[in-house]
Amino acid sequence: MAHVHHFTYGAFNPVAAYLLAFLGSFLGLLSTGRARSARTRGRRNRWLIIAAFAIGGGAIWLMHFVAMLGFEVPASPVRYDPRLTVVSLGLSVLTVGFGLMVVGHGRRSFPKTVVAGILTGVGVLAMHYTGMAAMHVSGAIHYKPSLAAASAVIAVVAATVALWFTVSVQGWGRVTAAAAIMGIAVCGMHYTGMAAMRVELSEAVGTQVTGLRPMLMIVPITLLSAATILGLALSALQALTEEEFTDGAGTPRRGVHADSAGWSLKQASLSAMRRAPGTRPSPRPVAPRFPTQETVTEPVMEEASTASS
Repeated sequence: MAHVHHFTYGAFNPVAAYLLAFLGSFLGLLSTGRARSARTRGRRNRWLIIAAFAIGGGAIWLMHFVAMLGFEVPASPVRYDPRLTVVSLGLSVLTVGFGLMVVGHGRRSFPKTVVAGILTGVGVLAMHYTGMAAMHVSGAIHYKPSLAAASAVIAVVAATVALWFTVSVQGWGRVTAAAAIMGIAVCGMHYTGMAAMRVELSEAVGTQVTGLRPMLMIVPITLLSAATILGLALSALQALTEEEFTDGAGTPRRGVHADSAGWSLKQASLSAMRRAPGTRPSPRPVAPRFPTQETVTEPVMEEASTASS
């Protein structure tokens, strides 16, 4: 078995990986909080999609890749397959998005959260080992079954807890604490899976290993991350603007920035007459009152009775 290094650059990689996991989880929990307060299905889905990219793309996948930059096999070069790397990104975002859609609609229930957590955890686990399959060395990679099983348990538990946080946590303090816990769980799953890895070098260790160098992957990953963050920021800004100027049904709100629905030319003219000095609205015509038939005939009846007497 070859000797491997998980912390080639010291504490930089694990600290940077945890910060990414924390920030992605924090933004994801804020987005799910907005999704819970959304009154239309379309707005709720938009916030859940933003949360899927924040948690699945930032807190999980980007954290995984940054942590992998600290991995090194001194006796062999390390290269990455870009196609499998992109596939692992898609698995992370899609599985987290699926779990969020399941728990984000309908009534909150613990069994539904557990089922969604198991499916999401399996997807996150597939993302991790797909990303590991994208790594090429001059030899074969094996995994210790006990530690691999432990990483699977951590992935499922972490996914279930994360989904429960997305439907129950409110307030800045609780969101921050939940994001810190999620960051620890994500990093724990990753480094447990890394500890399960064993590298068996081939008899003739060569320098020609297919794939991209780890440092060359930083440029496309940075550009992809920047484009994703910019797109999510614009989408969130648009959603916030729509929620500010419209009510839950999507109709404009009454107020300074919206016209009232019942405005008419008659109301405008009446308001102008009230505001103009020295003008009064003309009084309404009063209909004349004529005596009724009963009031006319009663005196005649009295005179007739007097004459007869």
